[in-house]
Amino acid sequence: MAAIWKGSVSFGLVNIPVELRTAVRADHISFRLLHEEDLSPVKYQRVKEGEGEPIPWNEIVKGYEYEKGKFVVLTDDDFKTAALEGSRTIDILDFVKDEEIDPRYFETPYYLVPSKGAEKSYALLREAIRSTGSVGIGKIIIRQSQHLAGIRVLGNALVLEIMRFANELVDIDEYTFPARDNVRPKELKMAEQLIGNLAEPFDPSRYTDDYRANLMKLIKGKMKGKKVKFEGPAEESNDTGVLDLMSRLRASLDKDAPKKTARAKRAAPAKTKAKAKTARRKTA
Repeated sequence: MAAIWKGSVSFGLVNIPVELRTAVRADHISFRLLHEEDLSPVKYQRVKEGEGEPIPWNEIVKGYEYEKGKFVVLTDDDFKTAALEGSRTIDILDFVKDEEIDPRYFETPYYLVPSKGAEKSYALLREAIRSTGSVGIGKIIIRQSQHLAGIRVLGNALVLEIMRFANELVDIDEYTFPARDNVRPKELKMAEQLIGNLAEPFDPSRYTDDYRANLMKLIKGKMKGKKVKFEGPAEESNDTGVLDLMSRLRASLDKDAPKKTARAKRAAPAKTKAKAKTARRKTA
């Protein structure tokens, strides 16, 4: 994929030429709006509110609504005046411990790929960030917009993550959450046991978008003139009263007991091999 930004990362007096390349890709199904009668594509139009008449682009301006129905109009010159100078350098302002950063700040990841000749300095920064468990915090300008950015390590790559500024986060105090003293020790112990039964190494390939898969089945079926049927959703409980957490937890543990047993059987051969290997070493 083509680089979406070219520049350099600087920390102290070290300057590392890099390219910014996408690390994620959208995987959504696109649809067009069509006229039902003849399936001709339908276009959006810019119309004047209350009149429905189309408005040409040269008569449209941008306005900030500071009160209901009251606007401040900004011209192209106003946007140019406010624009930041287009820098091609990501200056790392601070190095922060990874665990100190609220995950809500992170938004979109990109790979930082070293430019030709920058491999040594790139590897130096990567290993320094890795060994210190840090994230480099800086700012980057992409398409005239300034973003907060964090640089962290993933394998042999440096990953730049676009971050949210503090004013973009909703304060947790705006909502009310239950206190810890609402949890009874017995319920907590059973819940912990249930989590233990369901614990698995993270494997992202196990989690798929079922809705997208269903849509594709429908689309392919319609292309072949076939009707696709899906199983209905599981019936939901009609219990609208206070839940008996203990009975629900016990039922959940009973339900997931076979899974725990199967996982133990899968792990047994590996343990047996490890013990045999250890015994051979002692014998030797």
